[in-house]
Amino acid sequence: MPRTDYLQAVAHVREDILNGEVYELNLCQEFYAENVQLDPVATFWRLNEASPAPYAGFLRYHDHYLLCASPELFLEHYEPAIIQSQPIKGTRRRGATPADDEQQRLTLLHDEKERAENLMIVDLVRNDLARVARTGTVEVTELFGTYGFKQVWQLISTVSAELRPGVDLADILRATFPMGSMTGAPKIRAMQLIEYYEASRRGLYSGSFGFVWPDAEFEFNVVIRSLQYRADTGYLSLQVGSAITYDSVPEHEYQECLLKAQGVLEALQTSLSGT
Repeated sequence: MPRTDYLQAVAHVREDILNGEVYELNLCQEFYAENVQLDPVATFWRLNEASPAPYAGFLRYHDHYLLCASPELFLEHYEPAIIQSQPIKGTRRRGATPADDEQQRLTLLHDEKERAENLMIVDLVRNDLARVARTGTVEVTELFGTYGFKQVWQLISTVSAELRPGVDLADILRATFPMGSMTGAPKIRAMQLIEYYEASRRGLYSGSFGFVWPDAEFEFNVVIRSLQYRADTGYLSLQVGSAITYDSVPEHEYQECLLKAQGVLEALQTSLSGT
């Protein structure tokens, strides 16, 4: 999506918010290249050197590759019947010095727009988990936590609940997928507007992958800060997005997209240059 188109789409989403269509919408864009030759495994390791992340992963299906350096937890289930989600909403760059870095963290923590973004998605996640939880067990165990990664500070909240007896993984995914941090609120209308405004299909981006243990415990990430690559065609895709609220400034949202892409682009530049 060209920069001017993204800025215009942000402006349109702000109008939709003013008209009561949604409260918040996660608007994504794709940067892509064709006829690319790269080593997916080597690029994945470089990606995780450039942008270490707790929910990283590598997937291959025939000639299709996903190289993921995700900082975001979608769902985690562990005994005794506890489920939790950690939506990310709110981003600031890291500072060049310790003092600047701390100032960036505090700026993020006290930014009313970023807090509103986060809180709206926390409410959505609470509602999703309530559909599979014991009554009265949904709680926000951390609100507006600041977490530092190599390129960015992120505002992360944690929502947990106790599952109802008889609820299985399929029930949980039906209640919660897709994750609210990648759609907006309310979820269904946000997805309809995403389909209208975004110029490309997301594919695996903004989805999830993870693992399920034999005892039914599981952990799933959110597919962000990722590359999708097709070795058969050489098509390489990088998608990034930003949460749009009525207080959004279009150029600021575009720059946030570029900031989120920084670690992936660093790894990609190294791989393509062969160094």
